[in-house]
Amino acid sequence: MSNDNKLHRSPACLLLIAALLAACSETSDNSQPKPQASKVPGQVFLATDSPKKSYIKISTLSLSRPPILEPLAGKITYNESITSRISSPVAGRVITNPIALGTWVQTGTTLLELNSPEVASAASDYDKAQAELTLARHTFNRQKELYAGKVISRKELEQAEDGLIEARSEIERTRNRLKNLHLSPEQNDGRFALRAPVSGVVVERNVTPGQEVRPDLDKPLFVVSDIKSLTVIMDVFEINLAKIKKGQKLSVEVPGYPGEHFPATVQYIGQVLNETTRSVQVRCELANPDGRLLPGMYATITVESEPDARAIVVPLTAVFTEDEADFVFVALDENHYQQRPVKLGLRLKDRAVISQGLQAGDKLVTEGALVLRAEEDANDANH
Repeated sequence: MSNDNKLHRSPACLLLIAALLAACSETSDNSQPKPQASKVPGQVFLATDSPKKSYIKISTLSLSRPPILEPLAGKITYNESITSRISSPVAGRVITNPIALGTWVQTGTTLLELNSPEVASAASDYDKAQAELTLARHTFNRQKELYAGKVISRKELEQAEDGLIEARSEIERTRNRLKNLHLSPEQNDGRFALRAPVSGVVVERNVTPGQEVRPDLDKPLFVVSDIKSLTVIMDVFEINLAKIKKGQKLSVEVPGYPGEHFPATVQYIGQVLNETTRSVQVRCELANPDGRLLPGMYATITVESEPDARAIVVPLTAVFTEDEADFVFVALDENHYQQRPVKLGLRLKDRAVISQGLQAGDKLVTEGALVLRAEEDANDANH
């Protein structure tokens, strides 16, 4: 038997090898970092390399202007005070190319021209009334001379005077008719020019060359509006009506420009309650200097508090509820988190206004609060 075989079979040698292996195993276990268990109620510690940290997002809180209502649904429309829906006051056939969509027009710009028998008739009536007035004036003067020579009776003179008065009334009526159509008494060609009563952009056109038009058409021939100023219409429930005031500033968002906010101002609060919806219609002025907002767009309107109001506003993902109480987690340092009770002043669809429990500068866990809550329960079970 060799000396090496004797060494391996020695009991002392075997004990030494076992001790060395145990020591190595202990050293290896101590080299692995262990999560520090929560030792204080409501506090959670995570190891630096814990995979749970990837679910946690933290935001430093600051004071901001809080909302006072859940965002309201609304719709953008024309500003009616600078919008005109233009129809023809007379029947006729379009004889020129109607002005194109998108054209900026000034007050008095011709939009189209018609060949109108009605206009021709109005001009003819004026000419006829003018001739009758000339005849009535001549007749009255002649009767006046005859009456002075005692050739005719007083009654015949009065009849001539009545005829003159009637002729004057008729000429005034026909002149006013021409004036209402913006026609001069000298115009007798039957042409009628439809003009813009306000300045703005031609945003709608419902007429084509050669079309026969009438005053009673369902749609206006043109809509002219200055779309640099629009209106937002929203319905406010009766219970929230006291929170809306004339002149109040609002923030408007539209799906076409996500993340952008457009300022608006409450202009008019309706005086009639819709008994079916229990709401009142509110109209708001909306500036649109670059023309990006369009009538017909749906809008989400946020009603802000007073300009100097400040509060802590947090996402609802940061808040969890237990036993009818609300809680959040704040980060005390990189791996140390504390559960904290809070009171909500207003709970909205995706945000909450905090009235108690948080302050500016706190590092709030905005996502992953439930992960930390589960970790806290696991630590409590281990203890």
